[in-house]
Amino acid sequence: MMIVLTYRIETPGSVEAMANKIASDQSTGTFVPVPGETEELKSRVAARVLAIRPLEDASHPSWPEAPDGVRLNRADADIAFPLDAIGTDLSALMTIAIGGTFSIKGMTGLRVIDMKLPEAFRDAHPGPQFGIPGSRRLTGVEGRPIIGTIVKPALGLRPYETAELVGELIESGVDFIKDDEKLMSPAYSPLKERVAAIMPRILNHEQKTGKKVMYAFGISHADPDEMMRNHDLVLEAGGNCAVVNINSIGFGGMSFLRKRSGLVLHAHRNGWDVLTRHPGIGLDFKVYQQLWRLLGVDQFQINGIRVKYWEPDESFVASFKAISTPLFSPSDCPLPVAGSGQWGGQAPETYQRTGRTTDLLYLCGGGIVSHPQGPAAGVRAVQKAWQAAVADIPLDDYAKDHPELAASIAKFGDGKAA
Repeated sequence: MMIVLTYRIETPGSVEAMANKIASDQSTGTFVPVPGETEELKSRVAARVLAIRPLEDASHPSWPEAPDGVRLNRADADIAFPLDAIGTDLSALMTIAIGGTFSIKGMTGLRVIDMKLPEAFRDAHPGPQFGIPGSRRLTGVEGRPIIGTIVKPALGLRPYETAELVGELIESGVDFIKDDEKLMSPAYSPLKERVAAIMPRILNHEQKTGKKVMYAFGISHADPDEMMRNHDLVLEAGGNCAVVNINSIGFGGMSFLRKRSGLVLHAHRNGWDVLTRHPGIGLDFKVYQQLWRLLGVDQFQINGIRVKYWEPDESFVASFKAISTPLFSPSDCPLPVAGSGQWGGQAPETYQRTGRTTDLLYLCGGGIVSHPQGPAAGVRAVQKAWQAAVADIPLDDYAKDHPELAASIAKFGDGKAA
């Protein structure tokens, strides 16, 4: 069995030679022969180049290791690593096949753009515990997107003030509320006090209406034991979801949490931009997301259409497709979460460009809480926008009979709904 990675190589020399160097250096290659080394041993665990597909030359080096004007050859190279050499441990995979390759001399750019894992990885890692079906069951939402909003930490809200805002949002008909990823347990809003202030409102609303709004509390911590204590605070108070800053807690933290978790794990990928923003360096989300899905995230934030950040729409569409494509079975697909400056205005394009699916969490901050008629109208405006999108009715036409949507278009039509 083989693990196959596709590298986009940029070099002033031979791409073929560089691909072979990657295969050698990251498996059996040594600076000098070592005692006990045999061709039989090397053939069992050696990586090998499967295919090379030439690309257009680069005009500027991605890394400044060659002056402008030098011809920079580019190609995609498929390299297979025997499972015997890496196993199913993700830290070994990162070290050997992904991370280690970036230390090799002779390239002016390198990007990992694809990864195909053998069946052995299916049973080696737990995958999502709740995923799409569990998220829908716990929110009680079927046949449409789950509509969510965010409590922003920049407001400096104390726990009782946060609870007041949450109470208003709960009454608005929203399905999901989350702490901003920067809100974990600051001095002005300790997690314990925030949970104690918010959860009674959620449970009281559930008792009165039968609807339990899903609230995702920020539980991330570098100490896995402390993170589990945070998890237990939420679970024991009746909560069912947590925001996890996956790059901050790492593979070990995520694995530790998932094995013990009773909460829906909402993954925030802050820090991913460091790995991917330069198009000639780093790794594609298509590769990155596989690792966290294996470890067990249930919901995955991936930005959205016309976001407030650098990411182009095409990248969001590719990310959505990546996490919606089974690795081994549909049960390993997390719930896609579209966010960042979203309001109802992006619903039609989101629907069209993601395969006309409603299996997503549509996360709006200002697009709901800053609606001119209040958060309840903001929620209704987003719901109406999605109704129009699914029915293929232009938003302006649908808004004629839905004043909340009309007001939303009037305020956010310039895209300022962050």
